[in-house]
Amino acid sequence: MKVASIIDYAILKPDVSASGVRMACEEAKRCGFAAVCVPPSYVKMASRLLRGSGVRVCTVVGFPLGYAASEVKVAEARKAIEDGAEELDVVLNVSALKSGDLEAVKRDVRAVTDVAKAHGVLVKVIIETCYLTDQEKILACKLAKECGADFVKTSTGFGPQGATVDDVRLLRQVVGPDVGVKAAGGIRTLEDARAMIEAGATRIGTSHAVAIAEEEIKASRGSR
Repeated sequence: MKVASIIDYAILKPDVSASGVRMACEEAKRCGFAAVCVPPSYVKMASRLLRGSGVRVCTVVGFPLGYAASEVKVAEARKAIEDGAEELDVVLNVSALKSGDLEAVKRDVRAVTDVAKAHGVLVKVIIETCYLTDQEKILACKLAKECGADFVKTSTGFGPQGATVDDVRLLRQVVGPDVGVKAAGGIRTLEDARAMIEAGATRIGTSHAVAIAEEEIKASRGSR
């Protein structure tokens, strides 16, 4: 399996431009990435640029803090799907989780997953591991799985720490083989990506996608 084939190319910096999104879509097609993750305002453009390429359009919901009202997240999800999103990376309400309001967490996640599932759209729940204890990480994963998430994801990339091998390994243990694990945040090299995959990640989120893909090509040529 090529590492590039399971990469979500993240184009989420605050100063991203339309030309940057266009370039990322072209690079994603050239490198064969799984998806390009763009800001909601660029979903329609990315959908047009990636149509027929096999590269999926991903966007974010409740990003990056996760504590918007569920109704707002649902509206974001509906608009993204209408514009052509095929995958949604939804930020879990970490504040509610840490407050012990598990019913609020479940309602929040389920509200978005129900909308997504009705349209065949894949959902990844970002649990933002850097703010959680191990027990909270376990709980977050169990809730996400219970609510029908397709993936749990380590990080937004906007917190003080991104993915760690230990967290990826823990998430994989909790969700089992039937739910994906996306490692994101701080993954800059092919070695980083391979370490996450070894720990159980089935998707890699990174803004360094092109450099990793080029590194993989060089490594494959060197091994011949």
